[in-house]
Amino acid sequence: MQRFAYRVVELREKMIGGKMSGDRLEKILNENAAQGWQLKTITSAEVKGRVGPGGVDGLLLTFEKPVG
Repeated sequence: MQRFAYRVVELREKMIGGKMSGDRLEKILNENAAQGWQLKTITSAEVKGRVGPGGVDGLLLTFEKPVG
């Protein structure tokens, strides 16, 4: 039976307006792929911001790779 390891990366939108950067997303995907991680899912979520109790719109990127 094959086992897998998982990694979740939070990608936040800029605090003041703007939209998610495609270049930034591509960089994160390529960096993880170079380490053997494969993208499993992308989920839109409210991600905790750096300031204050609320969250900001963002993405959760879930990666997996075989282990053992």
